[in-house]
Amino acid sequence: ETNKGLPTLHRYLKLRQRLLGLPDLAYHDIYPDLVKSERRYTPEESGALTVAATAPLSADYQRRLREALGAKTMHVFPAPGKSSGAYQSGIYGMTPLVFLNHQGSFDSLSTFAHEWGHGMHTVLANATQPFETASYPLFLAEIASFSNELLLQQHLLGQARTRDERLYLLTEAVERLRSSYFRQTMFAEFELATHDALQRGEALTGKRMTQLYCGLLRKYHGADQGVMKIDPVVCSEWAFVPHFHRPFYVYQYATSMAGAAFFTEQILQKKPGMPETYLAVLRSGGSVHPVPRLRAAGLDMDSPAPYQALVRHMDRLLDEIEKLLAQKA
Repeated sequence: ETNKGLPTLHRYLKLRQRLLGLPDLAYHDIYPDLVKSERRYTPEESGALTVAATAPLSADYQRRLREALGAKTMHVFPAPGKSSGAYQSGIYGMTPLVFLNHQGSFDSLSTFAHEWGHGMHTVLANATQPFETASYPLFLAEIASFSNELLLQQHLLGQARTRDERLYLLTEAVERLRSSYFRQTMFAEFELATHDALQRGEALTGKRMTQLYCGLLRKYHGADQGVMKIDPVVCSEWAFVPHFHRPFYVYQYATSMAGAAFFTEQILQKKPGMPETYLAVLRSGGSVHPVPRLRAAGLDMDSPAPYQALVRHMDRLLDEIEKLLAQKA
């Protein structure tokens, strides 16, 4: 289903080339920001925006989130010897511990909302489940975090007052879909291809793995359609991806992003009962296998629906970017 959505990814890459003003597009061109923003966010502002953005989930969700933030269980800023990145942890029955490296950027704000998606998942599961079934699998965990990110994006777009501000938020939203969905699916397809090759009895040399990865880079980035040039030197990128040391880890980010797109689309369209249905999934913790649990909530991860929802969402974002670019600055 992701492969069927590749024309939308290619559409975005062509738009990226246009915004960067480049005569052609190379793999390293996926990294520069498309629109600059000078806006900064304090941790307090990040918290207030996250609370406001989650209003569609329920007043109770917002109340619990405010209480959790008020417990001051975060380590917010970078510090000597501190790990990079961000994550959530904690002890059953206590307010979750959230570790950030907040630097005031939009990415820091998004990470704040993301990690408190995990934090609130923990709060809701702990309040409903006994210790034995409160812990939830990654497959569900990232739905909670990505849903918070998508709700934050929608909230900020509703507040945007200028064309450039909207363009910045829209391009950031589309880039997150590229990196968290399409890129992770490409990684998963590579991982599956290596396992399939081993089962066929092939010698899985570095050269062979580079060949497999190169074919996927070309497919995902539209090399044969003239979208992006893939220099052979970048085909060894697979060797620098630490996620591959955790077998079949990366695909869960892609499936969770698709699941989050499905739920938030339904919630923002105000489908009756959907916020409570979604929150019931979070409250279930690890008491039920995630695939049938999601199916009972109307989300069949074995069907095309969640992946189509994500691609529709990306197309809508691209439509709006193109409309804004057609306007005079």
